[in-house]
Amino acid sequence: MAERDSEKHYPADPDATLRSTLGRKRDDSRDAVILDAVIQILAESGYERMTMDMVAQRAKAGKATVYRRWASKSDMVLDAVKRMKREQVDFDNLPDTGSLRGNLLALSRPQSVEETERKLRAMAGVATMLSQHPGLADLGHEALVAPWVEANYALMDRARTRGEIAPDADIATISQILPSMAAYRTLLQHRPVDRAFLLAMIDEVLLPALGAERTI
Repeated sequence: MAERDSEKHYPADPDATLRSTLGRKRDDSRDAVILDAVIQILAESGYERMTMDMVAQRAKAGKATVYRRWASKSDMVLDAVKRMKREQVDFDNLPDTGSLRGNLLALSRPQSVEETERKLRAMAGVATMLSQHPGLADLGHEALVAPWVEANYALMDRARTRGEIAPDADIATISQILPSMAAYRTLLQHRPVDRAFLLAMIDEVLLPALGAERTI
């Protein structure tokens, strides 16, 4: 009897509290803070060393809050990268400089050396993740490339409407070139998408492919 009574005082399963909170209503206001923490830790520690518990601690969020939102570390990283990319493209206020060349250049805002290095380290972590999980390739494209393809397409469509580029230009394909090359440059070459790269891509590749004249 004494032994059975003592069993009643054993501590509860430490994961029970976590599991019991999984059904609670999600508080979306915490997402931004958590995803910012993901990018910070990804840049600092890399994908392999990063854990979801580390993210929860950095974001000052409960473990249940993190595990309720993302089933895996890779899901969480993809959402963080997707958010970072979407923040860089303001679809409601795309550049309108009067020329496609000017608009494409204006689309990429200048960044500090520190910000560029942080993003390069984060992208290196993403590259590691994709190499370990090839099945995430489509989701990786959606997070890394798709926002820029959408923005490039919109700018090229405007240029076609005002007669700046050839009416039969295949903008659906050409709008993918610069974002894809930028992803290759950051993920595989670990080099920044700087102005020299943008000028070379726009002047030597995109504008000729679109049948447009270079305008300053």
